[in-house]
Amino acid sequence: MLNKDCERIVISEEQIAEAAERIGKQITKDYEGKEIAFISILNGAYPFTADVMRKVDVDCTIDFMQVSTYGDSTSSSGTLKIKRDISGDITGKHVIILEDILDTGYTLHNLTNYLNSKKPASLKICTFIDKPARRTEDVHADYYGFKFEEDLFLVGYGLDYAQKYRNLPYVAVLKPEVYA
Repeated sequence: MLNKDCERIVISEEQIAEAAERIGKQITKDYEGKEIAFISILNGAYPFTADVMRKVDVDCTIDFMQVSTYGDSTSSSGTLKIKRDISGDITGKHVIILEDILDTGYTLHNLTNYLNSKKPASLKICTFIDKPARRTEDVHADYYGFKFEEDLFLVGYGLDYAQKYRNLPYVAVLKPEVYA
């Protein structure tokens, strides 16, 4: 059932499950015989992280970071804030960042620079949604669930507005009057 604050569903539960399966199989193929250190970006990426990890059939670990450039706004503040850093050492490890959305690229550009300073063997980006329409930084996803060329304000399945709507089992377009 569509949430009252949403216009329409753009990604169904079934499509989400299919994307997690596709990404998990690709990561398994790409990292056969290697161990992966996943870094999930809280709060938005946790449902995506759980679904993708269950589809990966290689040894892996998980750590979490909490970073922000948006706060309660619809646009980036331009300042990367690390609220929670990883707890483990990633030196020499194959790291995959799991993120909910790659939008302007500001967060992931700064985050990859920060994590690369810790000398991983490799560093890749896996995002649930890739939105190149608003990209301002030269950042590209190595794996993605869905690509949106249209600049829509999306919520659900971890994506939020002011910390709300993360619990929706689908992704929907938020009505403009909600965030205007």
